[in-house]
Formats: sequence, C-alpha cells, structure tokens
Amino acid sequence: MRHRVATFKVGRSGAHRRAMLANMVSSLFTCGKIETTLVKAKEARRFAEKLITIGKKGDLHRRRLAISRLRDKSAVKLLFDEIAPGYEGRNGGYTRILKLGKRRGDAAEMCILQLVEANVAPKAEAPKAEAPKAEVEAPKAEETPKAE
Repeated sequence: MRHRVATFKVGRSGAHRRAMLANMVSSLFTCGKIETTLVKAKEARRFAEKLITIGKKGDLHRRRLAISRLRDKSAVKLLFDEIAPGYEGRNGGYTRILKLGKRRGDAAEMCILQLVEANVAPKAEAPKAEAPKAEVEAPKAEETPKAE
C-alpha cells in the first residue's frame, strides 16, 4: 500500500531522481518553460513551487538551502532576484501544466510545465524626448516644357 507516499519514483534511483529534478527545475527557471512527460512534470512542479516559496523569504539561510537542492548558482540567483519577488502576493500556484498529447515513439503523455505570469510591475521606461516636428515640405517638381 502507498499510504502517505507522495513521491513519484519515475523509474529512477533516489540520487538520479534528485539530480534529474534539479536539472529540470533549473531549466524551468532559466527558460520559463520545459516540455517533458506528465509524471516528471508533476514531480518537478512540487519541487519548483517549494523552491519559489523558499525564494520568497530571501535570506541567506534560504539561499543556501536552495543552492543545496538546485545545485546551480546562476539559477538560484535568478530565482531569488527575479522570479520569487514577482510572486510576493501569491500563495502557491506558481506553475501550470499544459497537456500536449501522446509522444509518438512510446505513447508517453507529454506536457509543458511553465511558470505562471508573475505579478511584476513593468519597469518604468524613461520617457522619450520628442523631437520637434519640423515642417518638411516636399520639393515641388518644376514644370518643363514638352518638346513637340
């Protein structure tokens, strides 16, 4: 019986599964979306949402926890500096899974795992200085007498 067992084993050993999930989630954070099988995406979703929640706290201890789980310092920096602050007012539900159908080779259920749009205020762009509109007239063509 599988009572209270929440891990999808995905047919891999524990170390292989943790490494695979760390790679998938770091790709998710850097690219914004990944295409994978449904079972892998469901497990990667759990992993990613926990990391985003850790990233919302933002202190040094949480950053070290994220590095130990994700194993990619550039992805952790992206998570803490750009991704997690966008979800400040959101309590979970940071990712979505879009089903694509069956894979042709082995009929595995495929899907896209992507980050939900963050509630990030768009960066205010500097107002562009408008060039004064000079009245430019097209030069008039001079009429030439036609030779008959």
